[in-house]
Amino acid sequence: MHKPKIVVASQMHFTPEQRERLERLGDVKIYNDLPVSPEEWVERTKYAEIICSGKPGLTEKIYEHKNVFYSLPFVAVGWINKEKLKENNITVSYCPGCNSYAVSEWIVAMTLLLMRKFRNLIGTQSLNDKTGSPDYHGLADKKACILGKGNVGSKVRKAYEAMGMKVSFFERGDKLIEKIKNCDIVVNTLSSNEQTEGLLGQEFYDTFDGKTYFITVTSSKIYNPELMLKALKENKLLGIADDCGSAAPGDYNDQYYQKLLCVPGIIATPHISYQSDVSVRMSNDKMIDNVEAWIKGEPINVL
Repeated sequence: MHKPKIVVASQMHFTPEQRERLERLGDVKIYNDLPVSPEEWVERTKYAEIICSGKPGLTEKIYEHKNVFYSLPFVAVGWINKEKLKENNITVSYCPGCNSYAVSEWIVAMTLLLMRKFRNLIGTQSLNDKTGSPDYHGLADKKACILGKGNVGSKVRKAYEAMGMKVSFFERGDKLIEKIKNCDIVVNTLSSNEQTEGLLGQEFYDTFDGKTYFITVTSSKIYNPELMLKALKENKLLGIADDCGSAAPGDYNDQYYQKLLCVPGIIATPHISYQSDVSVRMSNDKMIDNVEAWIKGEPINVL
């Protein structure tokens, strides 16, 4: 019986059980570090029939191979050109929902940091408003609109409602401006695709009147960073939290991330909202599920 050649092209932090499960499926080579260049990624994967890979090297060289199956341990695949995949007979499966707990936790944390101003209070040595202040915004009874009702948005809704917030969703077919009017917080969890790119433009930011916080975890192609920063400068937004979704994961040297660090009123992280032990476990399990289904001839989670 033919055993497919499977290459894990970068570090995945497998548990012993996950590694054993994958090794039962084929002839497996696992790399426990990141490729130092796209060219090294190509060298690691050039003879593989099945490739499990994070983004380093993959994003530059995904179309390098032909007649292969990719199992990707992440969610954001909107950047992949389906026509090019078809030309090279490449099939891609990904892991929807694998980061939903971690990203929703990040959003809730940013909500509290922005609205309750905890960053200003941690370790403080002076406090003028010792008896309370209306400038510290509690969550109860506040209105939130979540853009996108996927795995992340649905979890954020449950967390917000548990804290007494009034939550609505913006979904495909809704009128965006009507949905976000008079909201205390707007959360962008939209997937990047032809319908959402450029969606949050000038009219979106002009709707705000200085009473709303904006949180985003998605590609900058959706929300136009320059217009966002302009809205903050013009006091149309109260504050912003941005995970810099277009940056490479964890790239603290990313130019856009570095720019945000200098802007008052913004909390920025270098695309790390997905990071947790739960995300690692879930993404690895789903990635192996995808490989197993592909070998059986019943592919799942196909792009």
